[in-house]
Amino acid sequence: MTPAELSHTVLRAVRRAVEEDVLPAPVPERAAVERTRPGGSGDYASNVALRLARTAGKPPREVAELLRERLTGVPGIAAVEVTGPGFLSFTLDADAGGRTVRELTERDLVRSDALRLPAPDPAALARLGDDAAAWGALLPAPDTELLAQHERNPLFRVQYAHSRSRALRRNAADLGFSAAYGSGVDAPELIGLLGAYPVELEAAVRLGAPERVARYLVTLADAFVRYQETRHVLPSGDEKPSAAHRSRLAVAEAAGTVLAGGLSQLGVSAPVHL
Repeated sequence: MTPAELSHTVLRAVRRAVEEDVLPAPVPERAAVERTRPGGSGDYASNVALRLARTAGKPPREVAELLRERLTGVPGIAAVEVTGPGFLSFTLDADAGGRTVRELTERDLVRSDALRLPAPDPAALARLGDDAAAWGALLPAPDTELLAQHERNPLFRVQYAHSRSRALRRNAADLGFSAAYGSGVDAPELIGLLGAYPVELEAAVRLGAPERVARYLVTLADAFVRYQETRHVLPSGDEKPSAAHRSRLAVAEAAGTVLAGGLSQLGVSAPVHL
């Protein structure tokens, strides 16, 4: 279950409670879910009960319990807890990350019709070119930074991460294997960020804030670079490709897919060579 799917699932539980006359409150347009913060419980959390409590005239924990009852047993959710003042904490089933990776590697996310972008200044286009001008319109920075082929440049880091993901795929093909997620990969930060892409895109569209996608892509790119530097995505030496290598490559390909999709939303290219 992706974060977007979890958000819709929580919203359905709210709607069901309202329709059953146990929650006297209007159904919100969306139910926010976020990765659980360090020290928290579960994989994701939602504050929807806290938001609904005042209108419903009920304590937040009571509202959260009503929703927990309607979320327990939903496929993809291993456990639901009420924590703190009334948060819903979700533990996804063991293969939730695997499904996220498989779904992303099978989808084409490259499109540019969801976000309404601010047109880059013609002078900036002339100075910087299409990519840097489009990025700079969202996250302003000095020209020298926007053009630098260096890690201090967030745009370079995002495009570099995408090119690295595609290089791993080419190198794997040369070694005679391809991506296939079949076993668990210990990369909770990266896989969690991949699953958050639909939520971030939806929020950017709803709020008219495309810069939110740009910031998300920087975070994702940095997480991916750490992943590919610390995980043996490709066999080394005389090592033969294994199921673990195929699974790690699938995570890398999913990251490349999301990076390319996010860049296309911003009107920025995703080069395969950099």
